[in-house]
Amino acid sequence: MIKIGNFLPTALTAAVLSAVSTDAVFAQTAGNCSLQPAVSAERQTLNCQPGLSITLERGAHYRLADRNHDGQVDAIVLNGKAVLVDVDSSKVKGGFEVVTPQAIAAVRGTQWAVDVQRGKTSVLVLRGRVAVNKVSTGQGVTLGKGQGIDADSGRSSLRVISWAQQRINALMTRLGQ
Repeated sequence: MIKIGNFLPTALTAAVLSAVSTDAVFAQTAGNCSLQPAVSAERQTLNCQPGLSITLERGAHYRLADRNHDGQVDAIVLNGKAVLVDVDSSKVKGGFEVVTPQAIAAVRGTQWAVDVQRGKTSVLVLRGRVAVNKVSTGQGVTLGKGQGIDADSGRSSLRVISWAQQRINALMTRLGQ
């Protein structure tokens, strides 16, 4: 199981950070991330350090973070729309987190998608394992390939489910996969 620390402080930090529209960030590089040439008006890919790429759905509201101040992006604060994160653990040391208003998803190396809309965060694992903690309760679960969760801001428990292929396809289409 992947151990993740400091969820509550990270969640509180996420609440304070302001969201930046991807449209504003598409025109510039962000931290150590560079934009891949656009092949679609629906999404854009940031190539960060070797072994880390982030595909953003057009209109996503997010902010990149370098929490340990080493010059490398190690988290994305996502407040709306979807992202696909691909982390190669042999090249990215220390893992990567996606912080949303409802949940925090963290890994050491894997590929996963996070979708934030209508007061809910959905997480889907495509490869590897992802630890997810619910912000409002601190409850944590670990997801494997094909598994996901839907987290709201209430007190309900996280429930690990296997996503139906139709749901996977719909999200992956939005992300150009």
